[in-house]
Amino acid sequence: MVREDALVIVLAGGAGERLAPLTRERAKPAVYFGGPYRIIDFVLSNSVNSGLRRIFIATQYKSLSLNRHIRMGWNIMSESLGEFIEILPPQKRVGEHWYLGTADAVYQNMYSIERESARHVVVLAGDHVYKMDYGRMLRTHEDTGADVTIATIEVPLEDGRRFGVVAVDAEARVTDFLEKPASPPPMPGQPHLALASMGIYVFNMDVLRRALDEDAADPDSRHDFGKDILPTLIPTGRVFAYAFYDENRKAAKYWRDIGTLDAYYEANMDLCRVNPEFNLYDPAWPMRTHQPQAPPAKFVFADEGRTGAAIDSVISPGCIVSGSRVVGSILCPNVRVHSFASVENSILMPGVQVGRHARIRNAIIDRDVLVPRGAVIGYDEAADRARHTVTERGIVVVTVDEEPRIAPIAPEALARESRADGP
Repeated sequence: MVREDALVIVLAGGAGERLAPLTRERAKPAVYFGGPYRIIDFVLSNSVNSGLRRIFIATQYKSLSLNRHIRMGWNIMSESLGEFIEILPPQKRVGEHWYLGTADAVYQNMYSIERESARHVVVLAGDHVYKMDYGRMLRTHEDTGADVTIATIEVPLEDGRRFGVVAVDAEARVTDFLEKPASPPPMPGQPHLALASMGIYVFNMDVLRRALDEDAADPDSRHDFGKDILPTLIPTGRVFAYAFYDENRKAAKYWRDIGTLDAYYEANMDLCRVNPEFNLYDPAWPMRTHQPQAPPAKFVFADEGRTGAAIDSVISPGCIVSGSRVVGSILCPNVRVHSFASVENSILMPGVQVGRHARIRNAIIDRDVLVPRGAVIGYDEAADRARHTVTERGIVVVTVDEEPRIAPIAPEALARESRADGP
């Protein structure tokens, strides 16, 4: 059912510094994930699948690729029915500063929000991967008579230090909100679990307007929902927690804040498993994105020395695996892996070209990188650290302005190549 009384605002202006260098030229929500998708596609797909079709996206940091993706991939709304996905760049409508925090990003756009005459405003972060029916949360919000509802997920008590944690009573009414507490409060009746905030909020419009006005007038505020707005509302308002109901329908609830390179890499690699934790193949909850006009993926077999093959991998449209081997990897659209090359446990962004005899493993190769003939990435940590970003887990991140190490090609490999025909 389409909800005409609710408005969504997606906060997509963060710099994503912990995902650098992938965010050097793009906002975090515009980073590719799982092949053809961008991170923001998941929250937008959730909104559309939930019947919420009036959506604002607040952008700020290096938003060109994000804006282009929204324009090309999300022009699916019917303006005649009052549906829209609208980008809200910083406009300095209320002052001479850019967005100062998550709450300030919404406050600066209240002019646009109020013109939609919505009863409820759903505030979402644009940089998480999960499946959720926001309509179900809205119904719970109305049934409890809440002023504000906070979506929460159970986490081990010791992990609560990494999140904003919600303390609740037996009726799920919020009694406190603690940002990354040293001693997280446990759930009622579950002493080993804490309730972590998912950064998903439903506000009554009048409550949101009043809270943001008061926050904007406070010179000591950090203008953040978790640090300032919610702790102020809890003592006097009806603030409730909503237990995350996962539309992914797996044994464990799936919600990922892929804010670090290692977390981003691990979430992508999970998609290559036989039974991945996150299901992209559920027709009942489709994940939408911009699909480039590209031909189907192609695998070229030439002879016993050149077999184009991909095993336990996600291969996007426009890719050609030509007489090479890809194992446990994600290939985004229009990637070309040339003959005698090897790619293992890696993520290749759109337009990557892997030259002959190149060897890549445990790596993230950024968009449009040309991996030269005979290059070696992920086999010599010292050499990789001298040229590229290497994560704590040892994942090598290669960007377009970096030069991979070139290894000598064995004579027998060159002889085999000289006998081979084709690309």
